[in-house]
Amino acid sequence: MAKNEVSADLRAQYEPVIGIEIHVQLNTRSKAYSSDPTEYGASPNTQTSPITLGHPGTLPMFNEGALKAAVKLGLAVGAQIREVNEFARKNYFYADLPKGYQITQDKTPICNGGFIEVKDDDGNPKRINLTRIHMEEDSGKSSHDIDPFNTLIDLNRAGVPLLEIVTEPDFRSGEEAYQYLTEMQRLVRYLDISDGNMEEGSLRCDVNISVRKVGAEKFGTRVEVKNMNSFRNVQKAIDYEVHRHIALIESGGKVTQQTFTYDAARAKTQLLRDKEDAHDYRYFNEPDLQPVIVSEEYVSGMKEQMPPLPKELFAKYREHGLSEYDASLLTDSKEIALFYEQIIEHTDNYKSAANWIMGSIKSWLNEKAAHINDFPLKAEQIAQLIALVDEGKVSNTAATGELFKALLAEPEKTAAQLAEEKNLIQESNTDELQGWVDAALAKYPDKVAEYKAGKKGLTGLFMGEVMKLSRGKADPKLASKLVQESLEK
Repeated sequence: MAKNEVSADLRAQYEPVIGIEIHVQLNTRSKAYSSDPTEYGASPNTQTSPITLGHPGTLPMFNEGALKAAVKLGLAVGAQIREVNEFARKNYFYADLPKGYQITQDKTPICNGGFIEVKDDDGNPKRINLTRIHMEEDSGKSSHDIDPFNTLIDLNRAGVPLLEIVTEPDFRSGEEAYQYLTEMQRLVRYLDISDGNMEEGSLRCDVNISVRKVGAEKFGTRVEVKNMNSFRNVQKAIDYEVHRHIALIESGGKVTQQTFTYDAARAKTQLLRDKEDAHDYRYFNEPDLQPVIVSEEYVSGMKEQMPPLPKELFAKYREHGLSEYDASLLTDSKEIALFYEQIIEHTDNYKSAANWIMGSIKSWLNEKAAHINDFPLKAEQIAQLIALVDEGKVSNTAATGELFKALLAEPEKTAAQLAEEKNLIQESNTDELQGWVDAALAKYPDKVAEYKAGKKGLTGLFMGEVMKLSRGKADPKLASKLVQESLEK
């Protein structure tokens, strides 16, 4: 057994206690307290100004875009939204923090409470309660792996607006944390307040981890893990630290309050520094910003602008009879969900609409490496294809194959026009169908004998031959009935 691994029996004696802090970088066009641009990927140190750098004599100005984002997120998670919002200076001295302090909210976060729902390790619904959401600004970025001798500083990110989302210590596993991060990323994308790209630093998280004996009330000493670049690495870091804590405690050692990062290449955490306490930051009121007042009227106005949320759409699709799997796939992307919403405005065959999205449409998007917004067909045209199949005019095979390709090539035409032109309309004439059925059975006399002797699974063979002879034009339901009747004679 490796040094930090523990047996399943020993692991079962301990309960992890985990809390997460997420920093969401907002997609406003300017920074939190200045008009500097926020374009990602610009040349280093080209998106700064004396205000962002905190030069003497400069004054910050609050960006209302950050307020709108905070209120939207607060409404989405069911939080209480504060009326009077004050700002504070959080003092710490890093090379990538040009002012030497960060403008944030200390004792007056804009949102208190709220929750995100995940599933526990047994698959049961579980609420992850939020402590607070507050507005603040980002620091610059330090790069340690570009120059072999120096750390390079890019201050473009300094001053970009952030929302910090702090949970209660409600997580009990790395899997729960993974679900929470995935749901939060999806939520900020639905709200269109951030792209949530972890690899670009738009969504970053710090995790606080401790363990205690099952049944104990007092929390253990916690450590913080930060600077992780994927949700799976967050999960792996939590699992590693839980095992490390248990092994350390069982060997007679003590967990020390420290800050770690996760080394994905070595699949282990690595010490960064001893953890600072909150009093090290010397918070005091920001003297250059007036409190921001959020009225009930303002909140009501934001409620009216809220888009449909993933959990609401998920519940709606389950009511429509879709499986949990299908509903999850459809709501994973806001754009996919909205396109599905447009389709079902024109059809009540919800399952078929879902199959089109997850089948032919996604295959086309993957093949073209395209986004759903680039898809050339309108939702109404997909509904026309569904209607042709439902009415028995076109087989599902023809609709998802030749007809779909024809419609992509000539989207100005209707599905019905193209079905006629391509000779794809199903044959429902009983006499003609019976001719194909008779030909199919005559081709396999030995298989007919086997069927009559009890091998009922051969029906598919005969139906396949009927569809082949009819070049896919035979009405499957009627053809299947005729095959069955002919075999029972």
